[in-house]
Amino acid sequence: MESLDALLEEAKVAHGHLCAGQVLGVRMAMLGCRRLALDDPRGRDRKRLVTFIEIDRCATDAIGVVTGCRLGKRALKFRDWGKMAATFVDLSSGKAIRIVALESSKQRARELFPGIENKNAQQMQAYREMPDADLFGEEWVEVELGPREMPGYRGERVACARCGEGINYDRYVERNGEKLCIACAYPEQRYYRPAGEEPAATTGLQSPCECA
Repeated sequence: MESLDALLEEAKVAHGHLCAGQVLGVRMAMLGCRRLALDDPRGRDRKRLVTFIEIDRCATDAIGVVTGCRLGKRALKFRDWGKMAATFVDLSSGKAIRIVALESSKQRARELFPGIENKNAQQMQAYREMPDADLFGEEWVEVELGPREMPGYRGERVACARCGEGINYDRYVERNGEKLCIACAYPEQRYYRPAGEEPAATTGLQSPCECA
């Protein structure tokens, strides 16, 4: 694997700037790959790794740079949990490790570099140098990846019986003998609504189907 400095430079180019979150994401991904003994995640090991991310912030872009996992390749899985955490899964061995940034790392950065007033600059410097144990919590976990979640899965493409839009990867809901897209089956969970349409009643979050 490339050096920290080299990967940070790549992350900077990909993200548009370098910040503390980028440093944290690069180091998190490097640690995950080391724990799984993936020396070349973007090269010879590229088909072995799937990564789950739990936040849509700067660190996410950095993790993608280091691992080579992309949403478009179905190797990057997003879970909107608002946590600075990621789980790295080795498809070859079945091993998986979840790594989370420790809340105490911010205080540790202040202790290490009290002379740096800018918080982002302070954390960037500290996160480059701090031991992994001061930055992250680690836990070996089990992740069940069914065929539908695998990067190479295609599945049947069907048209929603209500709106007519195509649905990939079996992300449909069967109701009264019809195959519906999630937006039609659960309009209250749509992130959009047609202009002029009254908001649907909110019934709370729920999983629309097994594979969602």
